[in-house]
Amino acid sequence: MALNIPVFYGSYRRDRKGIRLARYIVSRLEARGDRPELIDAMDVGLPILDRMYKEYDKGEAPEAMERVAESLRKADAFIIVSGEYNQGVQPGLKNLMDHFLEEYFWRPSGIATYSMGRFAGVRAMMNWRTSLAEMGMPSVSQVFSVGQIHKTLSEDGEPTDQAHDGFEKSFTRFADDLAWWAEAAKAQRAKKDPPY
Repeated sequence: MALNIPVFYGSYRRDRKGIRLARYIVSRLEARGDRPELIDAMDVGLPILDRMYKEYDKGEAPEAMERVAESLRKADAFIIVSGEYNQGVQPGLKNLMDHFLEEYFWRPSGIATYSMGRFAGVRAMMNWRTSLAEMGMPSVSQVFSVGQIHKTLSEDGEPTDQAHDGFEKSFTRFADDLAWWAEAAKAQRAKKDPPY
């Protein structure tokens, strides 16, 4: 079953390396037959949160916010691609995601993290799990983490010869886990309305 999967990315850094991971994920989801859409916080360009999407009257939200909301409403699952800032989440990514809420409900999320070092952004993952559950899109157990991203993925998001032998297998396991939960949630939503 083809799934609609927005892929969130949120670095605003000049020499951002995480976009490589976002590109990799989009290309591999497409190869699986899914319909991913990269939602890049820097491209969307929302200001620091003042009003959430739901706080605007119908038709009054900024155009960029409306486009993202439309993508989120069609989603079966979400993937968050996050670096780690001081053992926490990236502020640009969190800001983008905090503009929305109900659009996430009753669908799972997957967390993909990265860093230039060995820890691969996993400390940000721990923070994301709490936020994503609170936002109504609990994360699946599998995490896809990429250390030394500048050596592991090329600019266009393809694994280099520095990628470990199980790299593609790790992504497949991550994507399979997310797909299983997305399909289960989709079937349940078709059978019974969510409780609120």
